[in-house]
Amino acid sequence: MPEAVPRTITEAALAPLAPLAKFRGRHYLTDQDYTREELLELLQLAVKLKALWRDKTLTPFLPGRTLAMLFEHPSTRTRVSFEAGMTELGGHAQYLRPGEIHLPGRESIKDTSIVLSRLTSAIMARTAYHSSLVELARWAAVPVVNGLTDDYDHLIQSLTDALTIWETAGSFDGLKLAFLGKVSDAMASSVALTCSRLGIDVVMAGPADHQMAPEMQRLVRANGEQSGATLTLTDDPVEAVAGADFIYTVLWWWLEEGEEREELRRTYRPFQVNGKLWAQAKPGARFMDCLPAVRGEEATDEIMDGPMSLCFDQSENRKHLQKAVLLALIGSDRLPDDPDMQEIGRALLV
Repeated sequence: MPEAVPRTITEAALAPLAPLAKFRGRHYLTDQDYTREELLELLQLAVKLKALWRDKTLTPFLPGRTLAMLFEHPSTRTRVSFEAGMTELGGHAQYLRPGEIHLPGRESIKDTSIVLSRLTSAIMARTAYHSSLVELARWAAVPVVNGLTDDYDHLIQSLTDALTIWETAGSFDGLKLAFLGKVSDAMASSVALTCSRLGIDVVMAGPADHQMAPEMQRLVRANGEQSGATLTLTDDPVEAVAGADFIYTVLWWWLEEGEEREELRRTYRPFQVNGKLWAQAKPGARFMDCLPAVRGEEATDEIMDGPMSLCFDQSENRKHLQKAVLLALIGSDRLPDDPDMQEIGRALLV
């Protein structure tokens, strides 16, 4: 049993895994439900699974298990990465969307949750409201995973971003991340919550009247009191990127249309990540965007396609991080016969 959770990516790759059975049966609704050490343990499992994947795509830790995937909104990365990840773990994922099932409207969240718990091993849900996800988890007898709640957070993405940062920087120590643009968005909140949990300083740069919600500010600062991370709010993009190791942005609009969309463009245009702004950034800084992106709006092609960009690494890492979360939460009852899978298999049993 390791004495401490690895602090560097090199240590994570080489050190033995912590016991993982404690995760079995838990929900993954917000990373505020997990300690810093537990998040690091999940990240280390993702590192181990990714290394194993390089040698063998199919690692059937979860044979015969099914993941129900509930989507209230369209998805590319979330749907494909969960489905591909579950397949690589030896299981199966089912895509369920409004119009094809009785939720919403014709059946309650409670009944849907109870039925899916009888038929599957875990539920992943992308919902418009966090309250719907909480209600789903309330009645579920299997783990429920947050695949994005539009009004709260996207922690499966932000923990993936932490994995990408860990791979890139080698350690979380002494890092600063600047988030530019729509800092009132669920994605911004999630990045700030995860980073502050892990000890990364966070700068939120957006219009003064479109800043992070006070509730989120309170949670991020509370995380920082435990991890040593700081939170800075500014409406100056140049000030934000100065000294930042990672510069993150997100879509300015999603479902908005017409004049509402144009107003968002006008509001956030000063926070576009482009070559002029990047010239003010720290040498060696890296660019992050969870995607999808509207090229030429929140970021220009020279940034998205440049050597500083990590956005496609972030997309790939979704699969590896989600495999770790699913495997830890669903758990296992037997040690795999494959010797290459036994280190992870042993950790799942204790």
